[in-house]
Amino acid sequence: MESGPAIFAGAAFTLFGAALLLWTTVRLRHREPVVYGVGPGAAATLTTFSGTLFLLLGVWCFGRL
Repeated sequence: MESGPAIFAGAAFTLFGAALLLWTTVRLRHREPVVYGVGPGAAATLTTFSGTLFLLLGVWCFGRL
């Protein structure tokens, strides 16, 4: 019974983290700003860190099953 919320949370975190990493990669390759009004290095670092964190959190949720 407790595996339902873990599956949902794992899927949500994993999809969001993967999408954030993909979006950041595409924006950087096209030399477009990742976040408006923020330096490109800081924005790329923050979004990459956040995407990786969400991806790892999703994998951790799946590991708790």
